[in-house]
Amino acid sequence: MKKVVVLTGAGMSAESGLGTFRDAGGLWENYRVEDVATPEGYAANPGLVINFYNERRRQLIGASPCEGHRLLALLEKDYSVTVITQNVDNLHERAGSTHVIHLHGELMKATSSRSPNSPTQIQQLSPDKPDIMLGEKAADGSQLRPFIVWFGEPVPMIEPAIDETSQADIFIVIGTSLNVYPAAGLLNYVPKHAPIYLIDPKPVHVPGTTRIVHIQKGASEGMKELYSLLKIQNP
Repeated sequence: MKKVVVLTGAGMSAESGLGTFRDAGGLWENYRVEDVATPEGYAANPGLVINFYNERRRQLIGASPCEGHRLLALLEKDYSVTVITQNVDNLHERAGSTHVIHLHGELMKATSSRSPNSPTQIQQLSPDKPDIMLGEKAADGSQLRPFIVWFGEPVPMIEPAIDETSQADIFIVIGTSLNVYPAAGLLNYVPKHAPIYLIDPKPVHVPGTTRIVHIQKGASEGMKELYSLLKIQNP
């Protein structure tokens, strides 16, 4: 079975109604990114940051996967599919994708402020109790914080993502500007034989490669076109 590796970004979640900050001049839901998505912002005002992600979590609970999410999940009938996502939502999983690597953390999880990437500290949050409270403690006694990789923090899942990308027979990019690193650097690990499909309604400049097929549509419309193409290639 051929291996499909997919890199998804904010444009995928935008079709489910979830806000993105890159389209708003460095603002995310009217907050400065430096205030809510950096370790420094968290240290300066943990209550603000915790409440910001509580709001994002409630928004996520009310959202549904888009057609693009669902079609990616359906590809698993014909291909071995790994989704590498820059998004922190769980819409890929809710659509039915079974192998998802989250580069930037997971909104529906909480962790320790002291050791955020320790598996023993990470806990699942539920839709019926989604909020983290100021004063609520992780297993190690530190303040419970969102399990999000903030700007300036290491990206521990990049190595598994590189490993998956280096085995791809087909590589797909959906809804990302390819200017957020280290995720954008994954293109450098796509095998020479593997075609690269890019789904994005806007022009995207990708230096150093000419073998990209650009489907200039949104995530859902673009995935409809690509799904049909891949079904023809692998009937």
